Amino acid sequence: MPEFDQPIYSTSDMQDRVDQYIGQFKEGYFSPLSLMARLSEETGELAREVNHFYGEKPKKASEQPKTMEEELGDVLFVLTCFANSLDIDLSEAFNQSMEKIETRDSDRWTKKD
Repeated sequence: MPEFDQPIYSTSDMQDRVDQYIGQFKEGYFSPLSLMARLSEETGELAREVNHFYGEKPKKASEQPKTMEEELGDVLFVLTCFANSLDIDLSEAFNQSMEKIETRDSDRWTKKD
């Protein structure tokens, strides 16, 4: 993973930074339906990169190089917009999800020794 001279952001920092960026535009956040469509679009672009890198479909010579890191960043941006538009704290949503998964799936997989 490449190193950057940029600070590391917590989810709260990410949500604040995205909110500051979006807040400078009159249009503000897109509607939940539009954000869901954008999230699906960005997820599709990530899937395309995964398929190029790990799958059987190589890139065409005419296609611009992109990275999974770039595509994951795009997914995170749109997901953060989605959360902000609905006033959802991503840290809290993540914690709730992890508690559910850690309880539900605690004995589902083979544990390492």
